Amino acid sequence: MNFISILASGAGTNAENLMTFFKKHASIRVGLVLTNNPTAGVIDRAKLAGVPVKTFDRHDFYESETVLAALRAYRTTHIVLAGFLWLAPGYLIEKYPVLNIHPALLPAYGGKGMYGMRVHRAVVANRDAQTGITVHRVDAEYDRGGIIFQATCPVAPDDTPEQLAAKVHALEYLHFPRVVEQWITGHSCGG
Repeated sequence: MNFISILASGAGTNAENLMTFFKKHASIRVGLVLTNNPTAGVIDRAKLAGVPVKTFDRHDFYESETVLAALRAYRTTHIVLAGFLWLAPGYLIEKYPVLNIHPALLPAYGGKGMYGMRVHRAVVANRDAQTGITVHRVDAEYDRGGIIFQATCPVAPDDTPEQLAAKVHALEYLHFPRVVEQWITGHSCGG
């Protein structure tokens, strides 16, 4: 059995989607949710799904083995970032395969500080014709790891950042669990 640990910092809607998708999967389960935000919505979503939750702070993540010990205790085989805003430390990406989802078509609108509504505002301000999602491997830099999947949606001339966020979120819901499944099982993620 493969066990995913999800790292999330916010509401946890993508984490919830993954927990639901893998709940009765033959070979993959979400075994743990980790968050650096003790008031994150993902905590309640994980509890409702029956998935254990651990919170941690900056010291735990970067200067101790607290997070690593939790990953080992819950038999983690893969890590998925779902709205997690801190840069993954070297020990994490050396010991585990790590995947992230980003709400834009990388390499555009990536890097430190580019997340959520900040991305959607930038896309609208630049009058891009399309946007989308990118699922990529995590390395030592923000949003620079190898891209394994992208999906696009059009940006209408009168779209607000909020409308764009809804379109992008629909793409995340549709594709992210399947891409994670194919990444873990070794099947092609397609396009």
